[in-house]
Amino acid sequence: MTDPLDPLFAPAGVAVIGASDDPSRIGGRPLRYLREGGYRGAVFAVNPRRETVQGARAWASVSDLPSVPDAAILALPAAATPGALEACADKGVGAAVVFSAGFAETGAEGAALQARLAAIAREAGMRLLGPNCLGVFNPAIGWYGTFSVVLDGGALFRPGPVGIVSQSGAYGAHIAHLARGRGLGIGAWITTGNEADVDVAEALAWMAGREDLSVIMAYAEGVKDRDAFLAALETARARGKAVVFMKTGASAVGADAAASHTASLAGSDAVFDAALRQHGAWRAASTAEQIDIAVACAAGRYPEGRRLGIFTMSGGFGIQLADHAEAEGLDVAPMPEAAQREMLDLLPFAAPRNPVDATAQAANDLGLMEAGLRLMATRGGYDMTAAILGAGPAAPSFAEPLRRTLAAALAEAPDALRGLTMTAPEDVVRAYEAAGFLVYEDGAQLARAFAALAAFGEGFGRAAEAAPPPMAPAALPEGPLSEAAAKRILGAAGIPFPPETLVSTPAEAAAEAARIGGPAALKICSPDIAHKTEIGGVALDLPNPEAVERAAARILAAAAEKAPDARVEGLLIAPMAPRGVECIIGAAQDPALGPVVMFGLGGVFVEVLKDVAFRTAPFGPAEARRMIEEIRGFPLLQGARGGAPADIDALARALSALSRFAHANRDRVASVELNPVRALPEGRGIAALDALIQLSPRPAAARTAPAPAPAPAEETAP
Repeated sequence: MTDPLDPLFAPAGVAVIGASDDPSRIGGRPLRYLREGGYRGAVFAVNPRRETVQGARAWASVSDLPSVPDAAILALPAAATPGALEACADKGVGAAVVFSAGFAETGAEGAALQARLAAIAREAGMRLLGPNCLGVFNPAIGWYGTFSVVLDGGALFRPGPVGIVSQSGAYGAHIAHLARGRGLGIGAWITTGNEADVDVAEALAWMAGREDLSVIMAYAEGVKDRDAFLAALETARARGKAVVFMKTGASAVGADAAASHTASLAGSDAVFDAALRQHGAWRAASTAEQIDIAVACAAGRYPEGRRLGIFTMSGGFGIQLADHAEAEGLDVAPMPEAAQREMLDLLPFAAPRNPVDATAQAANDLGLMEAGLRLMATRGGYDMTAAILGAGPAAPSFAEPLRRTLAAALAEAPDALRGLTMTAPEDVVRAYEAAGFLVYEDGAQLARAFAALAAFGEGFGRAAEAAPPPMAPAALPEGPLSEAAAKRILGAAGIPFPPETLVSTPAEAAAEAARIGGPAALKICSPDIAHKTEIGGVALDLPNPEAVERAAARILAAAAEKAPDARVEGLLIAPMAPRGVECIIGAAQDPALGPVVMFGLGGVFVEVLKDVAFRTAPFGPAEARRMIEEIRGFPLLQGARGGAPADIDALARALSALSRFAHANRDRVASVELNPVRALPEGRGIAALDALIQLSPRPAAARTAPAPAPAPAEETAP
């Protein structure tokens, strides 16, 4: 055993505690499944009330076993579980699987019982799966440490390249069943339940390290260890493992249900979605899509680009697939002009651009179909080729000749991915898949699968960016920060702000305006006034010192009237900033994924369209640039409608700096908002024009020294 989870996934011996003679009961199913699966390790049935269980000798207790099993399955009521786990710890068992519910998911009393299990396992160095889980299995060695009904009737799983990790036992069993129905082999399967010890992140990391697994399907309602989770995703990306993730809790109702189901915090769905994308995983929108994408990834072939060629015998279906493909970000580019002319020479009635509509004549003459599809695959320059076959393969006399025709046509383009939309019996579909085709009934499914493969290919091809250098925590006060204080702190962290001056009186403001010699901006500066415009605390485009002096008097009077208790540090005065593209940059502490950074364009783009991108912090400038390019409004930064391109590199550096600051100060900084940030023309940098830092209360233990603990009662008794 070289990994701490090896005793769970590949035990050399197993004890079933609470073993039942009835193979249909929770304590009886694992014994039956181990026998049916051909497990070759030692199996010990522990039941103090029986001499035999399912024909095998029964042992009264774990302590009586003749050898130490790597793993133990505890199929006992919740109240009896701690005692049994202590016996396993005393015996030296390496890992325990706890099936029973009645722990943290039920309330405070159950949480205390679960904490006791975790403490027993931790003290013994034993790994604990569950409680409230459906177990683990590894078909390659016949290890089935589960009571799932998907194995009933000898319906075992064949080994294969797919790993499954799920917080929910029922969901994990369901997708394993669906995967088996689609012909996928399962290399490892685990459900983590309440995660008293082993969690989704650690199971993901174990699977990412396996050479025999190339696809990981995962389900989670929340994340217990943010850093371990992100590291596992990054390991999978770096090793070319496709992680297809189902994350629930997108709605408020779903988030509430997730918290009650696994006692975990769902966090912000948009942030979770961005974190998966950042680290190369694919977020499935449905269970059906999760299976579709896993099927597509199982062959381990990913395109080098996003160009898709579509060959159809029906113009309508071809256009429909093209629409789906473009919606998924694929490039349905026309064939080169020379290839289009050759296509017309072959098929005079065809529409030769892309989609290529070969009309019904190709179906009547498979030689023409072969030649046309070969031309598209070899001369079109496509990374992926799709053919729309409809119900043709369902005809027994047509299915096999058509398959041979397609295979021959695409043989000269072995690197291009090939997909089909068709309807046919399962055995026919399997024959086409065995020939290397991705087969889906609907064009939307195929387009989504191709998009996922392209995204994985891009992620796998991306070199790992070196972690940005850590930043020392800032010296932060106890109370709120004014804009001037926030800018000093963030400026030291690498955020560029235009020069400005803090003045105390209207006369000082006028004198500074005279020094500036041009239009000026004036703002109230107070740690107690976060939203300055709401009290009339901002004046812009002030043309001369006289206008500045009048505005200063007006602002101070408004602050005294509308915020009489506010501490006023003075007035900030600065030259009006040059024109540019207005952006918003922010950072916050997500309840599940910790420090995150947000970027978007200002105004309607963020307020109405919610066109923003998120990243987990910290990250470097390269990831920041990908973040910027992700928003729908990115063309405005590139110089849309003849405008000058913005300084995107400067934006990326500022985002990276803010990510480092947010991570370094995650215990004290609740949020940061830089709004607006003006992205100046390329080469001229950016100007952050306002800054707000919201602090989290410092824990009481950090503010005051702890009081001495009272002496134990027996020492103070007379």
